[in-house]
Amino acid sequence: MDIDDLARRILNGERRALARAITLVESGRADHRTDAITLFDRLKRHDREALRIGLSGTPGVGKSTFIETFGLMLTGQGLKVAVLAVDPSSARSGGSILGDKTRMERLSRDPSAFIRPSPSQSHLGGVARRTREAIDLCEAAGFDVVLIETVGVGQSETVVAEMSDLFMLLLAPAGGDELQGVKRGIMEMADIILVNKADGDLKSTATRTCADYAGALRLLRKRPQDPQGFPKAMTVSALEDLGLQTAWDEMQSLTNWRRENGHFTARRASQARFWFEAELKQSLLARLEREPMKGLVQSLGHEVEIGAQTPSQAAEAVLAQLEGRAHLVS
Repeated sequence: MDIDDLARRILNGERRALARAITLVESGRADHRTDAITLFDRLKRHDREALRIGLSGTPGVGKSTFIETFGLMLTGQGLKVAVLAVDPSSARSGGSILGDKTRMERLSRDPSAFIRPSPSQSHLGGVARRTREAIDLCEAAGFDVVLIETVGVGQSETVVAEMSDLFMLLLAPAGGDELQGVKRGIMEMADIILVNKADGDLKSTATRTCADYAGALRLLRKRPQDPQGFPKAMTVSALEDLGLQTAWDEMQSLTNWRRENGHFTARRASQARFWFEAELKQSLLARLEREPMKGLVQSLGHEVEIGAQTPSQAAEAVLAQLEGRAHLVS
C-alpha cells in the first residue's frame, strides 16, 4: 500500500481513499497498524477542523431518522457531513447486525455526505476503538461536521463524549418512568437533550417530557464549559423536520462561545490525553494475547484454578514478566 499516495488522495477529499483508510485503521493486523500510524504522520500537518457531534439515545428513539434529516439539512446549507454509525456486533462473526446505510437511504445518496457503519466489537460504550481515528481521517478529507452515533444509552456510552465537541442525547416522549430510567452520568455529559417525535399525537407529550428534562438539568451542577442556559432540553421532529434548524443554531452558539472562552481547545487537548492513556492500556492488554505472554497467562490461570497460586500472586508474576521484557527491549 502506497501510504503517501493514500494520504494525498484523502487530502483531496476522495471518498474511496477515505473508506480504504478507515478500513486500514480498523484492522487488527500488526502490519496494518504500522501503516496506519505512518498515514497519520503524513496527515498531521493539515489544519482542517470539523465540528464533532456525538449522538446517543435509547433504541427506537429515531436516531437514524434524525441523523438523516439533520444531515440533509446541513448538506443543503453547503456543508460536508460524515456519519460514523457504530452498530451492534455479532458475537459470532464480529460484523454489524444493523446497516445504517440502508436506514439512511436519502443521505447515503447525497454527494456531500459520507456514511460509514462500524461494528462496535464489544468495545466500551459501543464506540469502536478506532472511531476516534476515523474522525481524524474525516477531518483530513475536508468534512465540516462529523456525527458519531452510538448503539444505545448507558453509563458506558459516555465514552463518546471523549471524542466529540458536542454531545447530544436523543430521547423519546414518555412519562416519569422514562425520566427515572435515564442515568445521571449520561445526563451530566449531555450538552443538549433533544426530545424527538414531537409531532402528531405525541406533540403535547413531548412538550411535557422536555419540561421534565429541563427541570432535571437545572438540578445538575453548573459546568465551567457552559454559558448561561446550557445544557438545555429541546423538542424536535425528525419525521416532519421541525426544530432541527433551531437545534443547529443552538449547537453553533454553544460552540462559538466555547471557542471564544478557550474551552474548545482545552477540551480537545484533554481528549488527546485521554486517548493516549486509553491506547496505552489497550496495547498492554493486546500484548497479553500474544506469545509468549499468552502461554504464561494460560499456565498461571490453570495454577489459579487448582489452587496452586492465588489470583494476586499470578497477576504479579505476569507483571514481573512484562517488566522484565520491557528492560530487555530498552
